[in-house]
Amino acid sequence: MALQFCSLASGSSGNCSLVKTDRTALLVDTGITGKRILGGLADMGVEPARLSGILITHEHVDHVRSLRMLSRKAENARVYASEGTLEEVGDKIRPEKAEIVCSGEEFQIGDILVRAFALSHDAAEPLGYSFIHEGRQVTIVTDTGIVSDEILSQAQQANLLVLEANHEVNILRMGAYPYALKRRILGDRGHLSNEAAGECLCRMLQCRDPQREAPHVLLAHLSRENNTPQQAYLTIRNVLFEQELYIDRDLTMDVMERDAAGPVLEV
Repeated sequence: MALQFCSLASGSSGNCSLVKTDRTALLVDTGITGKRILGGLADMGVEPARLSGILITHEHVDHVRSLRMLSRKAENARVYASEGTLEEVGDKIRPEKAEIVCSGEEFQIGDILVRAFALSHDAAEPLGYSFIHEGRQVTIVTDTGIVSDEILSQAQQANLLVLEANHEVNILRMGAYPYALKRRILGDRGHLSNEAAGECLCRMLQCRDPQREAPHVLLAHLSRENNTPQQAYLTIRNVLFEQELYIDRDLTMDVMERDAAGPVLEV
């Protein structure tokens, strides 16, 4: 069976997704209610006991809201995260279930190879992850203020790239958020704007082997207050157009739902 990906939710209010093959099922973040996660897994025919791992990107509540419950329900799953993240969420999991992951590390869970890479976010050692099975790769990049060479390298190899497009800069600047919060979001350890996501895609496509198939990009982690799916798509399309790169030719692109499960995508 091919590598599959499904988002259960993606946005500033909660994040959770599933990466699976016919042998291995991995949950990435647990930032929505346990009831919604269990319901989403049931819809895909995945019992919690079948989960082989729970991978946590960082400790913010929109990524770990239901970690305690899921780590208990998923009796066969270890919890993978950086040492800094595990120190922050250690009260939510049993110590024997914790698995420390370092940036740059590769490790195998079932028949899925996982690569961890560093993100730039105001959290304790946040990580992004790539998932590889039979030559196909899903890469998840959210909650980062900049796109480093390490992040770009993983994005270039992805068949399916989940990429943050958190906010439209002008909407954020003119909005009601306190000045300190605006500075945090706009900073190098904040979140990617629509324009920054577009620039990342330009760099990725310009360095990518032209003989490879066009990647599928899912725009993720949109702010409810400072973005809309239409705005994210339009801004990124325009950034690509300025570099003579085109949706449906050089890549396919969709926007992930904030509060609902998306389709199961075969990579």
